Amino acid sequence: MLSRAITLIESQNPEDTKLAEEVLQGILHQTGNAIRIGVTGVPGVGKSTFIESFGTYLTENKQKIAVLTIDPSSQKTKGSILGDKTRMEELARNPNAFIRPSASGSALGGVSNKTREVMLLCEAAGFDVVLIETVGVGQSETLVHGMVDFFLLLMLAGAGDELQGIKKGIMEMAHAVVINKADGDNVKAAKRAKIEYQNALHLFPLDESNWNPQVKLCSALKYEGIDAIWQMILEHKEQMTGNGFRAKNRQQQQINWFTENLQELLANHFYANKEISRNLPEIKEQVASGELPAFNAAHQLIEKFFNK
Repeated sequence: MLSRAITLIESQNPEDTKLAEEVLQGILHQTGNAIRIGVTGVPGVGKSTFIESFGTYLTENKQKIAVLTIDPSSQKTKGSILGDKTRMEELARNPNAFIRPSASGSALGGVSNKTREVMLLCEAAGFDVVLIETVGVGQSETLVHGMVDFFLLLMLAGAGDELQGIKKGIMEMAHAVVINKADGDNVKAAKRAKIEYQNALHLFPLDESNWNPQVKLCSALKYEGIDAIWQMILEHKEQMTGNGFRAKNRQQQQINWFTENLQELLANHFYANKEISRNLPEIKEQVASGELPAFNAAHQLIEKFFNK
C-alpha cells in the first residue's frame, strides 16, 4: 500500500494530482513523529554500506526504518538505474525496513521532486526513522538539509590532504561529520583526519540551534562505531526538542516547501498556456540567433501570459 501511494505521489499524470492531494491531506495528522536524517557524501564514500549497517543496527534496537534513495537521472535518456536495493541486499530483506529508490528526474540537487511527500507517507505508515540518501552532488546538501532534522556528512580519510575536501558551506550545514572506512591500515589516517575536521569545525560559529557539530569514526563494513552515531543523533533530538528549535526548524521547512511548490505550479501553468506554447519556439529561435536579448524575450512571454 505504501509503495502504491508513493507511485501515485510521484506520478506526473495530471489525473493523479487530485487523488495525490487527497492522500496527503488525509495522512497529515499521522506525520511528524519520525527522526528525519539526511546522509550525503562524495561517490565512493560508502553511503549505501553505511546506511545498511546503520539501518540494521536500528532495526535490532526495535526501530522501523524507511530509506529513501535518490538515483541520478540521465539528462539524455531521462532514465535511472534505481539499483540501491541491490547495494543494500541485507537491509532490503529486513521486515522492519523499507527501501524506496526514486529517480531525481529533472529536479536539481540530487533529490526527487517528491522526496518530502514520500517522507510524509513513510511517517504515516509508522516508520520511526526516515533516512534520505542523496547522490551527493551539486545542490543536494542544501536541499536535503532543508528537509531533515539531522544532516550527516560522510567523509573519507587517507585520500590526500583531508582539509582540501572541506567545503565551507557543507561543513556549516553538517550536524556531524562521520569518517567512514576507519579500519585496517586506514585507522591511523582516520584518527588524524578526525582531529583536522574537529579543528576546522571550531572555526565556524554555532548556528541558532547551539548544537556543537561532532566528528565520529566508523567502519560500516565492520559494523564499528554505529552505536555512537545513533546515540549522538538521539542527543541532538533531545537538545533540539528541549530548546524548541526542532519545532521551529520544521515550521520553516514547511514554509520553504510551500514556496517551492508554488513556484513549480506557476511554472507548470505558464508552460501549459496555449499562447506561451505557440510563441515559445519562435522566441527561442530569436534568442539563439541574437536577434532578441534573453531578458526581453522572457518579459515578452510574461506579458503574453498575463494578456498585457
